[in-house]
Amino acid sequence: MFRMKVLKALKECGVVAVVRGTTKEIGVKISESCIKGNVKAIEVTYTNKFANEIIRELSGKYENCDDVVIGAGTVLDSETARMAILAGAKYIVSPSFNKDTAILCNRYNIPYVPGVMTINEIVTAYEIGVDVVKLFPGNALEQGYISSVKGPLPYANIMVTGGVNLDNIDTWVEAGASLVGIGGELNKLGEAGKFEEIESVCNQYIEKFNKARGI
Repeated sequence: MFRMKVLKALKECGVVAVVRGTTKEIGVKISESCIKGNVKAIEVTYTNKFANEIIRELSGKYENCDDVVIGAGTVLDSETARMAILAGAKYIVSPSFNKDTAILCNRYNIPYVPGVMTINEIVTAYEIGVDVVKLFPGNALEQGYISSVKGPLPYANIMVTGGVNLDNIDTWVEAGASLVGIGGELNKLGEAGKFEEIESVCNQYIEKFNKARGI
């Protein structure tokens, strides 16, 4: 039930903020600004050495907010996934597929979203119990790739990360993406201390995403 609840919240939001930051404070503030801007799916990446602390603080703050889902990103192995889950992460995202991480996440009923690029990788991920795969890097492929994948694999739930921006988010959604990940500009704004601007940009992403899916 927990896993389905998290997946439902992710799909309802549709836009995932990939939060890096160089300090704990910046990582937390970027995340909070995204949530204020209605991007309520946060992926705290382990490129920030304070990721555990950020996940723990955000998970505690938004514990009673069912529409806010705090997850972990750039998770390369099961050991890191375990740390993230203990810190409060509700879902795990990787740049590539890792079998041990998938098994661990299944064990604890946590959604695992691995990065993929080929049909073989997608099939392998689904065979071991993955619910959503991440097309990464998205800017290395065109939107038509999703429709090509959905030909033989119509059930595939695809999140696109890498190269998604306000100019093309609608075309990714119209092509069949269930979720999109954004981060580059949000993290740049955060490092510059422009947190109110992050909130505004996030609202624009949500508006465009919802319009593209007819909401």
